Amino acid sequence: MAIKLSSKQHQQLSYLETLPPKFQRATGVIEQMSTAKADDTAVRGLCRMLDEVKANAQSLGLPGLADAAGIMGTMARRGGGVQMKVRGLRELLGTLRANYEGALKMATTPERETPAEEI
Repeated sequence: MAIKLSSKQHQQLSYLETLPPKFQRATGVIEQMSTAKADDTAVRGLCRMLDEVKANAQSLGLPGLADAAGIMGTMARRGGGVQMKVRGLRELLGTLRANYEGALKMATTPERETPAEEI
């Protein structure tokens, strides 16, 4: 029997499938930052990507993912020591991936149908 997903879940799922390459890119930039090989252009690109993830996640009804991407973007823009920023971004990337897994699970789980008498 095929799994019945709502149109919202199909939209969420199609968007969530685009995120793993972005996570790989974020990991690469964070590792470049840790070895002092990242220039400002790479960090600004990471910030733009995180802002895009936040906006798309909010529009698709994925608040946990949007919050994690927003906090990560704020941390990337923040001044201060590079090692503090790298550590924070690594931890937040783990949080972003955990929220991604949760959102993926929610998007692939069929919604429970309400009986007509409850309406």
